[in-house]
Amino acid sequence: MADHTESPRSYLIFIKIMSKRRTWVCLFIAVYAILLSSSWNLLRSVLNWYKLQYTSSSSDSSPSPSPSRLPAVYASVVLGAMFGAMSMVAATTVAVPAVMVIWISVVVLLAFFGKSRRVLVVEGKKITREVVGFVFKVLLKEGNLVAAFCAVLAYFLLIRKDFDSN
Repeated sequence: MADHTESPRSYLIFIKIMSKRRTWVCLFIAVYAILLSSSWNLLRSVLNWYKLQYTSSSSDSSPSPSPSRLPAVYASVVLGAMFGAMSMVAATTVAVPAVMVIWISVVVLLAFFGKSRRVLVVEGKKITREVVGFVFKVLLKEGNLVAAFCAVLAYFLLIRKDFDSN
């Protein structure tokens, strides 16, 4: 009997915690941190590849005093794509619960307006298709913006590092 009284109380505490905006921000940051830590080896390998390319191109006896910028472009594009993909995954983890709440609210409102079950199923499928398409477009656009920003930032940081080392 004690289990029945504790279960709703813990559920209410969970709902109260999850209804706070800062909880979702912390969830976003936690997912992004997990993604970043799991992709740390990829990041280090790209930077090590760039360092190897830079040192090999600067040690060659070429007539131009500055090394090729192509490795910096390649490394910055890879880093930008990696951070863009990570931001899309992190944003998806936050967007999915919010989209589910919106979807449920719309279906419940349709049910209150006297729609039959068959119509609700058809409308629910349409709503699902529209919401998923819209969320995918927004996530793709925001991921591309993050990727472009990170690629440009990485390029200038790599070039600056190259000039500082000369």
